Amino acid sequence: MPTSNAIDRGRSAYAERRWADAFEELTRAEREQGLAADDLQRLGTAALLVGRFEEGIGHLGRAHEDYVVLGDLRAAARCAAWLGMQLMSAGERAASSGWFGRAQSVLDELGEPTAEEAFLLIPQALRALFHGDPATALAQFTQCAEKAAAFGDRELQTLAVLGRGQATVRLGAVEEGMRLLDEALVSMMSGTVGTMASGIVYCSVIESCHAAFDLARAQEWTAALDRWRAGQGGLVRFSGQCQMHRAELFCLHGAWEGALEAARTAQGLYEAGDRNAGWGAFYQEGEVRRLRGEFEAAEAAYLRARRSGFEPEPGLALLRLAQGQPEAAFALLKRAAEHDDAVTRRALLPALVEAGLAAGDAGAARKAADELAAAARERPMPWVQALAAYAAASVRLAEGQPETALEEATDAWRLWCEVDSPYEAARSLVLKGRALLALGEDEAARLELSMAGAMFEELGAAPALEALGRLTPSSAASGPLAAPEEARGPLSPREREVLALVASGRPNRAIAAELFLSEKTVARHVSNILLKLGLGSRTAAAAYAFEHGLAGHPLS
Repeated sequence: MPTSNAIDRGRSAYAERRWADAFEELTRAEREQGLAADDLQRLGTAALLVGRFEEGIGHLGRAHEDYVVLGDLRAAARCAAWLGMQLMSAGERAASSGWFGRAQSVLDELGEPTAEEAFLLIPQALRALFHGDPATALAQFTQCAEKAAAFGDRELQTLAVLGRGQATVRLGAVEEGMRLLDEALVSMMSGTVGTMASGIVYCSVIESCHAAFDLARAQEWTAALDRWRAGQGGLVRFSGQCQMHRAELFCLHGAWEGALEAARTAQGLYEAGDRNAGWGAFYQEGEVRRLRGEFEAAEAAYLRARRSGFEPEPGLALLRLAQGQPEAAFALLKRAAEHDDAVTRRALLPALVEAGLAAGDAGAARKAADELAAAARERPMPWVQALAAYAAASVRLAEGQPETALEEATDAWRLWCEVDSPYEAARSLVLKGRALLALGEDEAARLELSMAGAMFEELGAAPALEALGRLTPSSAASGPLAAPEEARGPLSPREREVLALVASGRPNRAIAAELFLSEKTVARHVSNILLKLGLGSRTAAAAYAFEHGLAGHPLS
């Protein structure tokens, strides 16, 4: 078949974001006849997006050289800058520095202001951001945004706004930072930003949502990333990261089989070329294995995650704690917290409380709990409020204040129910039970602990169930259960989300996928909705939703 047809098909596939087809056709054309600079750049980009990193770098390098020969110095500089960004992301510092230097040399030769000058501020800002200097990063990202705006370069403006948001979150102005991150996503959705930049924006925003404990945004943008990814034919790059984030949400919501499936998919995509999925793909598998009591498999997964260059904390430390090694767990967490930036340290605080108490360092546990409480006051989101309440209850109980511990544990239980995290909700019930036992209210304690035991058993949380059995007599871990408070009264925020999706006609399996829940959890929510509203069927529930204005999409 004539090469010209292969080129045309490759260009069409590229324009339609069918990356696997674009890579195949342009590779055929390049092999048979060779490609001009623009088509080499298309081929290089397609190769990177389908996970062929080395080939992509090679094609982009050749495109850069051809642009120089043609005298198109702006295109040559931009190509060199993207090469530097790709190599920087891959951890190849010397090579990335060389390409950034090449881009600057080309711009110096051009001798006139261009948008590509703004591009070269991005790596400088990223280095400052990830080396603990968010103030400098913010200034550089702001300068980049101004330069990009002066030339009307929407892609660079979007990347600069993303960076400003990330730096602002790390400076502690979380609300302003999240607003900027939302702005970057909205700009990206306008269609003026390329696939490579779009994937960077999506994944960076979701990571920032998790760092800011903004569960609602994390779920919304993870679902959006999944839909975006599905529209990119043959996309490998960013797909593993998408599955990694899905696994984290499934794990939080107790859908552990779904989490394992997503983690395994992420691992396959990592092996296929999504290099940035390595840590999370294996770390999330380790989390599920640990919670299930599969300690050997958990350790193997955590150590595999470590090969990406990042420590598998707090998971590995919590594994040591579950294995009866509190001092080792506490040492791992202290070392990690001392060397991490403030945002990463905050994610370690709940485990620091738990390990500190187990290791006998009540002072360190109190300090970590106080830091969590401050974070919850700064940004009163249910996720961080639940973490803070649980930590406070644990410390109060250890300090001999069971009445206050009972109040905090009750708050934690309510908040974990609100975010639909059954494992953490059950742990909060255990804390309530321990506080009630300390107060001499044995029957009330038995009810709380029996409900926790039923939840652990349903999840398959063997270590938690075993620990509960050591805490109480067998009668306290079984017997009649009190009806959960959320099965009475008005609909919870999660139940309203489920009701809206029921009204849209989705079956339980589709609702589970949309909200990162298990089908069993969705069925329980539907049952509670029907009970609370006094309705007899899903059809009646849908009609109720339309009549009462509850039928809109929950993520819109």
